Amino acid sequence: MNDLPYLIPAQPTQFEEEIKKSVFITYLAHTPSIDLAKAFVEQIKSKHSDARHNCWGFVAGRPEDSMQWGFSDDGEPSGTAGKPILAQLSGSGVGEITAVVTRYSGGIKLGTGGLVKAYGGGVQQALKSLQTIEKKITTKLLLELDYGFMPIAQSLFPQFGAQEVSAEYSELVKMVIEIELRQVSDFTQTIINKSGAKVQVTSLDKQQR
Repeated sequence: MNDLPYLIPAQPTQFEEEIKKSVFITYLAHTPSIDLAKAFVEQIKSKHSDARHNCWGFVAGRPEDSMQWGFSDDGEPSGTAGKPILAQLSGSGVGEITAVVTRYSGGIKLGTGGLVKAYGGGVQQALKSLQTIEKKITTKLLLELDYGFMPIAQSLFPQFGAQEVSAEYSELVKMVIEIELRQVSDFTQTIINKSGAKVQVTSLDKQQR
């Protein structure tokens, strides 16, 4: 599994333009799964049920994970809408994102080249105003240690960006921490070295997808 962080949309955005009397409205939203991507498509379709076309594309996981991609021309000529939408999304480096482009036709034909440009261009413009945040890939670790090693453990948390999730105090301290996946091996090595291998580290392995 890739442990590097990636960008996701911070909030929805939209972009509207008129091309040869056709109005194109592009919606972008954060959709962390295929089900949520499809739900967002349905939401826009019901909002614009009077539009001739609601074409869409999504990248529902990591930006490079093509198993999480999908698109539809929704009645436009094949290859003129869904693919250009998806091409813009997959080329943006942003993950967990869905684009729906609503078209109200103005009666003037745009031709296949014009449609590709309109659908792809709308998404390109919307992406320019999209605010993103970084999604860190985290996992949970269980630390089992004597009370005397607590100061060592807690001094390492800020260094590795770890957060304490819960702690149970009995004969030993059992502490669950959340940490970036890419920091796990360095953190584990450091805490084992500093405690003389007296701290036990177990991966709980509930990784965020």
